[in-house]
Amino acid sequence: MSRNWTIEDSQQLYGIKGWGEPYFDINNAGNVTVAPQFPNLEIDLYELVQSLKQRNLELPLLIRFSEILSDRLKRLVDCMNTAIAKYDYPGVYQGVFPIKCNQHRHLIADLVRYGKPYNFGLEVGSKPELTIALAVLDSESEALERNLDNSQSPLLICNGYKDRQYIETALLATKLGSKIIIVIEQPAELELILEISVKLEIEPTVGVRAKLNTQGTGRWGVSTGDRAKFGLTIPEIVEVVTKLQQAQLLDSLQLLHFHIGSQISAIAVVKDAIREASQIYVQLAQMAGNMQYIDVGGGLAVDYDGSKSRFEASKNYNMQNYANDIVAQLKDACDVAGVPHPTIISESGRAIASHQSVLIFDILGTSQIPTQPPPVTTESTPEPEQLVLKNLWDTYHSIDRESYQETYNDAIQFRGEAFNLFNLGYLSLIERARAEKLYWACLHKVALIVKRIKASGTAQAVYIPEELQQLDQRLALIYYANLSIFQSIPDSWAIDQLFPIMPIHRLNEEPTVRGTIADLTCDSDGKIDRFITLRDTKPVLELHPFSPQQPYYLGMFLVGAYQEIMGNLHNLFGDINVVHIKTSDRGYQIESVVKGDTIKEVLSYVQYQAADLLETMRRRTEKALQQNKLSVAEAQKLLQNYENNLNSYTYFSEH
Repeated sequence: MSRNWTIEDSQQLYGIKGWGEPYFDINNAGNVTVAPQFPNLEIDLYELVQSLKQRNLELPLLIRFSEILSDRLKRLVDCMNTAIAKYDYPGVYQGVFPIKCNQHRHLIADLVRYGKPYNFGLEVGSKPELTIALAVLDSESEALERNLDNSQSPLLICNGYKDRQYIETALLATKLGSKIIIVIEQPAELELILEISVKLEIEPTVGVRAKLNTQGTGRWGVSTGDRAKFGLTIPEIVEVVTKLQQAQLLDSLQLLHFHIGSQISAIAVVKDAIREASQIYVQLAQMAGNMQYIDVGGGLAVDYDGSKSRFEASKNYNMQNYANDIVAQLKDACDVAGVPHPTIISESGRAIASHQSVLIFDILGTSQIPTQPPPVTTESTPEPEQLVLKNLWDTYHSIDRESYQETYNDAIQFRGEAFNLFNLGYLSLIERARAEKLYWACLHKVALIVKRIKASGTAQAVYIPEELQQLDQRLALIYYANLSIFQSIPDSWAIDQLFPIMPIHRLNEEPTVRGTIADLTCDSDGKIDRFITLRDTKPVLELHPFSPQQPYYLGMFLVGAYQEIMGNLHNLFGDINVVHIKTSDRGYQIESVVKGDTIKEVLSYVQYQAADLLETMRRRTEKALQQNKLSVAEAQKLLQNYENNLNSYTYFSEH
């Protein structure tokens, strides 16, 4: 343990006070803590993982803290209601959760339960999601039974592409007392809605999704504009109004919807979007007469790096700023136009779901980069006779504060010469190995000098070339992690999404190693080499020295939105173990466990049946027995291992 290193140093290094508040922190033991009911109770995450392992729940593990989900939902509702009170807005807020963020049953059940006091609803974008929502949301009569003073029922917003079956199901479900709004996103959908509503004799409640001119930011900026995937242009919206009027169903148009993309990092974009949408809304209200809702879509960002900036992994506003700007702009627009103020709907998924899930995985081993030169002589290796080896030795011994730049370049030159001599047959394999060890030892020695210069505060007075600034990256170890990036954090691979990653223990020790993370898959993309830092990224993560005799656990945080549902089966690594934790008077309790996939289950997804595979192996071992290639004991051991494999976790196991 470094005597000078403190948990405050770890808090600053990993930025946990920025992205983690108010839920995550570090305790005096150097372990990450979770406070699901901030600030009433803290759970030691390291001790929790140890306890779960004693229950035979192997890593990797996804731990969900449902009370964080409850708190995120309450915070959003409170912020919107605070803004409504501040600006004396006559309407109300009634949010919906977009199921696409995380469709897992336990999470949706928790969200619906926690959302009942606020009449919080759901948004769906497909027939499978509609099937879920219809079964879990309260009807209007059930909402009335729950709260006699509130006649509102949770809303069900129907987005996405819609075929006949989707629309028929949504319309018929209104007979159950559900408040269902079908949002028109393509011009052809209106004709289908009108046809089905006449056939079923059910008047629909519809909305229109507008393609705003306002551009979003970052990866999802193309969600708006003329080339947006979904939504209607202004001429198409006017045409919808005309056709509804001709069908004598103009009163069925009640909602305006827009969406400017996920993870909007700049509040200015939110301001511009709501300004444009407010004008569309008030003019639709003047044309249609029965407009009642405006759905501002998603986009409320998560501060993944804690910088509170407009960097892609952050946001330069808080939830209250977001609510204030929406409410204030709508109030002004409706007041000026003299139209009734609509119920405000938002589809905030990432901001609600991200914080409640933590991915925990262990490190299996590390790569090795030589930091010390090889011994001058060994029994098998004589004193180096090759000039290039002598030059590398001399370079290593001459590295100091005055010569580190020159000797760094010398080391690179001599390594290149060693490669050339080897390729021409003038250097043996053993000599090449010695040359490479000397080269890496030189780089390590130079890196230590650069580190001391930076630590001394004199780096600005001393010019350090860019290639020397990046030595940490070249010398970084690879930490091999017991997980599949493609299964558990697909956005890290697919779109370079940043998530906070840090050790969950040993945080009262100085992390002296710089490393990247590689997963278990046989894919070069199965790695993480971009990590959060303040308003930027870094290519390496500060880690502690790894010892095979001691477990080393890392946590990836804010992974509750999209990751679970978008994971794939690369190399047939399946779903991981999921644990739901709930706090109690005694600390915490395990509310439910969802076991991860076994190899047998994963194989069934690709049409292999375990019984058939086992029978094939039995026949092969029997044939090998007849040919005296196996003994009976060996055959039984092979079959036993094969069957045990079929029933085991798809990830690395200690057992």
